[in-house]
Amino acid sequence: MSDQIQLIPGNSLITKTPEEGRQLAVKMARLIIKTTQPDASVREKLRPIYAEDAAMLIAIGQTVATEFATIAAANNYWR
Repeated sequence: MSDQIQLIPGNSLITKTPEEGRQLAVKMARLIIKTTQPDASVREKLRPIYAEDAAMLIAIGQTVATEFATIAAANNYWR
């Protein structure tokens, strides 16, 4: 891949609030998809398929949850 994708935006998991942490988790999950399938036209073609597949949508949710758990731990759970 010629374009390097920064998988941790800003090279930090530290966020001010849990809401910012959740937004970062979503962004990181999206970057994983982009890295896994770098061809934008293929991602566009696949989007309608997973948009109507409950199992795939649950898997996406699990990916975001895993990213959020990592971010929450890095932020000492905002305590």
